[in-house]
Amino acid sequence: MKQLMFPDDEQFWFETLRNLGFAAYGGSDVGEVVATAAKVAPGDYDSWHDAWLATAERLETEARGAGPISERDGLLRASTYYRAAEFFLHGDPDDPRIDQAYTRSVACFRDAAAHIPGLAPVRIPYQGTELHGYFYQGAGQGPRPTLVMHNGFDGAAEELHFFGAAGGQERGYNILTFDGPGQPAAIHRDGLVFRPDWEHVVGPVLDFLTRQPGVDPARIALLGVSLGGFLAPRAAGYEPRLAAVVAVDGVFDAASALTAHLPLPHDEVVRRAAAEHDEDLDRMIADARRRSPTLRWACDHGRYVTGSSTDRAFLAEYARYTFADGSAAKIGCPVLVCEAVSDLFYPAGEESGPRKLYRHLTGPKELLSFTEEEGGDAHCHPGALRLAVARIFDWLDATI
Repeated sequence: MKQLMFPDDEQFWFETLRNLGFAAYGGSDVGEVVATAAKVAPGDYDSWHDAWLATAERLETEARGAGPISERDGLLRASTYYRAAEFFLHGDPDDPRIDQAYTRSVACFRDAAAHIPGLAPVRIPYQGTELHGYFYQGAGQGPRPTLVMHNGFDGAAEELHFFGAAGGQERGYNILTFDGPGQPAAIHRDGLVFRPDWEHVVGPVLDFLTRQPGVDPARIALLGVSLGGFLAPRAAGYEPRLAAVVAVDGVFDAASALTAHLPLPHDEVVRRAAAEHDEDLDRMIADARRRSPTLRWACDHGRYVTGSSTDRAFLAEYARYTFADGSAAKIGCPVLVCEAVSDLFYPAGEESGPRKLYRHLTGPKELLSFTEEEGGDAHCHPGALRLAVARIFDWLDATI
């Protein structure tokens, strides 16, 4: 979408748009987001943190002790703004502000959730520890269809409330959201970093889910957001219990979002990134991140969530998140692949992440595009969340 703020910093604008979009389901208020972003110095991560933290603290103070509805609404918005505050700080994993803001974000969301009927936190057994998430009980009698949702490279389970969980529950679906390895709860609580073989994450989640009352085990779908557009289809290729999968938006090769910023072919960058030493490539990455606010943030956050020591090591690790191994052809259930025509990370076109993934699918499939005219052309459609949620659940209604 047109950059209405931060004209020279596409990453700051995208995160502002992301927060604006949550207003559709009560996760922000338009004036609050604009007023807060107006206090941010372009490109200054500390300024970003301070502005969003101040708004979050003010809202939380006002919400605490208010009537139940006012408290719920205020805490939901405060949760979003606390999460925004620590978003750009991950270049230094030891920065105490990260955990401080994250902890407040989760606390606000959970206290707000106490005022939402049918919503409860859950802990999912996973390899000797637990994954944290939320279960939304859909209305109605008897077993109901269930949508499992997870985020991607940088999003949280709490954020999914505004990206389909609330909308699905009001349509009668059970919803299970969770943070897997590399995602906020797993990183903050247990230091679990990302893994590309996501079927080993989804398997334990489905083991947990199928023991819950009101779940129809024959009607379970999986939805992944952003990098989840790779992770969810990857899991579906090896998990026969899924009746459908949704990629918002589809990703064929995650590292292409990084290599696009470098003056070398994708395959050469991937090959050289895995070398023990490559000082020329190190310099190219350093130069590119100085030019690109998106690459600067992606490398900082990528080291944090993959446990990588350098930007090049992160790039080499991220190159493992690809369907070049042929696993897309293993997906037997119906797949909905979404795309944004002006995607910041995976530009639209025949060689984009969504369309390349779509072409490699061999089972039932549908491609769903969101355009500028609809306000949904940005990555994962934050400008048109009501429209995206409606279209996705309409497809699920017809599919499962």
